[in-house]
Amino acid sequence: MIEIVQQMLETSGFANLTFNNLFMIVLACFFLYLGIRREYEPYLMVPIAFGILLVNLPLAGLMSEAIGDSPAGLLYYLYQGTNLGIYPPLIFLCLGASTDFGPLIANPKTILLGGAAQFGIFAAFFLATALGMTPAESGSIGIIGGADGPTAIFVTTRLAPHLLSAIALAAYSYMALVPIIQPPIIRMLTTEKERKVVMTQTRNVRPIEKILFPIITTIFVSLIVPSATTLIGCLMLGNLIREIKIVPKLAETLQNSFMYIVTILLGVTVGAKADGDLFLSPTTLKIMFLGLLAFAIGTASGVLLGKLMYKLSGGKINPMIGAAGVSAVPMAARVVQKEGQKENPGNYLLMHAMGPNVAGVIGSAVAAGVLLAFFGA
Repeated sequence: MIEIVQQMLETSGFANLTFNNLFMIVLACFFLYLGIRREYEPYLMVPIAFGILLVNLPLAGLMSEAIGDSPAGLLYYLYQGTNLGIYPPLIFLCLGASTDFGPLIANPKTILLGGAAQFGIFAAFFLATALGMTPAESGSIGIIGGADGPTAIFVTTRLAPHLLSAIALAAYSYMALVPIIQPPIIRMLTTEKERKVVMTQTRNVRPIEKILFPIITTIFVSLIVPSATTLIGCLMLGNLIREIKIVPKLAETLQNSFMYIVTILLGVTVGAKADGDLFLSPTTLKIMFLGLLAFAIGTASGVLLGKLMYKLSGGKINPMIGAAGVSAVPMAARVVQKEGQKENPGNYLLMHAMGPNVAGVIGSAVAAGVLLAFFGA
């Protein structure tokens, strides 16, 4: 009897629990707290955190590969959708069906703000290269600056899959922390007078313009940066389904049930790559620092271009909308709205900020295509 009990103890998870496992379990519980209690990106934070929890439970084998006749773990099979780059484009398909590009079409010059905010991607790329990372690794780290989790995952699975867990967690953590990271940068770079600028109502966009926009954008971007076609194509297909108005059930499915299904599969499998032995390394700390820097530079670049547009327009453009050029939709636009109302309670900047915000989604996909074209296998 004693031998049986001893054998049970020796083969239990408790007996095989390492410091790294324990640390990652605590970290997973912390992320669950952020997602549940603080509501930081709960739709992604909760499945990612639970994926971290599951993969770090000793002997569970949820990410183990098949050996002989023994099947692989459940999460290993589900992870192939992430590993093969299937889930991120599907997220873009759903995102396109949920996005109104009307503010961008009505005020096309705001696409410049979405482009300027991608500067953080390339600034972090060069800095990471200077710190000894390979060009492929640097590209994967830099894309965090776009504040677009699916794009970061898509690029990393192709350029540096061994960094996937750290980069995915950094990207989604900074997306969740947009309301904390962006306001100080906005206030530091703008004056009170600039923040009080009230922007006039943009023109109404005709339905035919909204239908033509995804078609023309797909053709134009794909011809310039062919490697961006996967993300741009899915994004614009989803938007076309939304705007033609004749397949409402498809649009509704993409906006709701399908989006949530893909999100939980993506989240759990990304978290399942956060094995303690891989995650707890100096490289991870470097990624977290460079990712934050990329995001901060992207925000600052958008605001600075916004200041230039403020000058050139004679004070008609509020420079804060440049901060929405990162592709954290619609969180960055909401931050701009909130900051604007702090200075002027009657100022409504949300729709004006949505222009650069959705332009940032396109910009991050194009930046991803550029990195894949140069450093992809």
